[in-house]
Amino acid sequence: MADPRDAEVVRPYDGNPFIGNLETPINSSPIVKAYINNLPAYRQNVSPLVRGIEIGMAHGFFLVGPETLLGPLRETDVAYVGGLITAIAIILIATAGMSAYGIVSFKEGGDFEVQNPRTPAELRTAKGWSELTGGFFLGAMGGAFVAFLLLENFDIVDSILRGIVHNT
Repeated sequence: MADPRDAEVVRPYDGNPFIGNLETPINSSPIVKAYINNLPAYRQNVSPLVRGIEIGMAHGFFLVGPETLLGPLRETDVAYVGGLITAIAIILIATAGMSAYGIVSFKEGGDFEVQNPRTPAELRTAKGWSELTGGFFLGAMGGAFVAFLLLENFDIVDSILRGIVHNT
């Protein structure tokens, strides 16, 4: 007779129930694994600075919009500026948090023991984490300013995309 546990859809990660993670059809499917392996945190042969810039650009770009549309200044002429200022404040807080994490987690000359074995080796050191944090700050500020400029000049961008500007 077959073991009924073989029909279970949710199993302990790598068969070890003490890890605290479960394999499900969603988090262990090949397409999800390929997507996660292509994120900047796990991509191979990428420097920590470039990882941080890429992560920061995505986060900084998407921080301006919600505050602009949903914040207390949403019905005023300075809604975009309010969104930018809020995004800058969130970026500063996040960068300070990343720096604090790096200071307390990494000792000079030693590697940090991480939970995820796929974490790249350069992110397990104080220098690598510092580069990631610096890249995050630069990328997030750049992303926030790009979002602000696109929102502030939305009419021009919209007319360019619609082809009105080049109408001869």
